[in-house]
Amino acid sequence: MKNFYCLVFTIILLISCNQKENSTSTIKTVAAMKDVMWKGELQGKINLDTISDKMGLFGLGPVSGLTGEILINDGTVYTSKVTSDSTMLVKKNKHVEAPFFVYGNVTNWQKIELPKEVNDLNTLEKFIDETKADAKKPFIFKLKGMVDAAKIHIQNLAKGTKVSSPKEAHQGQVTYDLENEEVEIIGFFSRKHQGIFTHHDSFAHMHLITSDEKKMGHLDAAQFNQLKLYIEK
Repeated sequence: MKNFYCLVFTIILLISCNQKENSTSTIKTVAAMKDVMWKGELQGKINLDTISDKMGLFGLGPVSGLTGEILINDGTVYTSKVTSDSTMLVKKNKHVEAPFFVYGNVTNWQKIELPKEVNDLNTLEKFIDETKADAKKPFIFKLKGMVDAAKIHIQNLAKGTKVSSPKEAHQGQVTYDLENEEVEIIGFFSRKHQGIFTHHDSFAHMHLITSDEKKMGHLDAAQFNQLKLYIEK
């Protein structure tokens, strides 16, 4: 009888572990991009240090006051701030607030080969949309490898600025050009969250960080042919 109970316990444990390994993330959102852009709600709505589960944690959004960008890459929180038209400061900083944010945990990835014709953000978004056509919920993806060229921006709103439109929200924003950089790109994809964590004309929101961790920002454009795509299972 003792051996029987041991066997049952082992089976339950194996099933539990298998379910955990194959589970998908639950994407969580805090506030909404549209309320920041149109209503001027620039104050922090979440302190990232309050997210307790750091295992396989990914997230992105702007710094409160629209004074920088935030990326969580596998549990590590990075912030970037403008220092000049050509330089920025990227540092690890978990004590930061965001006016809107999206995040989730992923530990199980599926590698997907990108066709040669997928070589910029437009063709990438279309490919992901078609590849995950049956996905009903938002999901996380990432890309790793070389970009031939890319444009990233960092929000740099002056303190005390009032915002009531996207144009006003992007005052002071600085764009940086990258060439031949080894990068990692973290993205969140959803067909139902435009204005929440993606712009009105896109299903994806992506932030890029270089392998040396010296450049990070919101990804606006990219040209590539050596990136590897990973999507959460």
